Amino acid sequence: MTPITTLAMALLVIAGLLSLVRILREGSVTDRVVGLDTLLLVMVCGLGVHAAATRSATYLDVMLVTTLLGFLGTVAIARYVEQRGPR
Repeated sequence: MTPITTLAMALLVIAGLLSLVRILREGSVTDRVVGLDTLLLVMVCGLGVHAAATRSATYLDVMLVTTLLGFLGTVAIARYVEQRGPR
């Protein structure tokens, strides 16, 4: 790995830890959903950095499917919160 990919991975690890703090901190459902969505995107970006470092296109399909599933999960939870109403 080059120093640039190592730096990118280190920054992604820090972003992932900050997302975990947001998830574990007590808050509303929407705060936790935002944290989970951010953590998912950080993981997908980590796969992208790894794919670029190894020059392998194997992970691109996994990244696409993971991103689509994350989007659908976020939309499903948003609809659930919307139907639940304000509290």
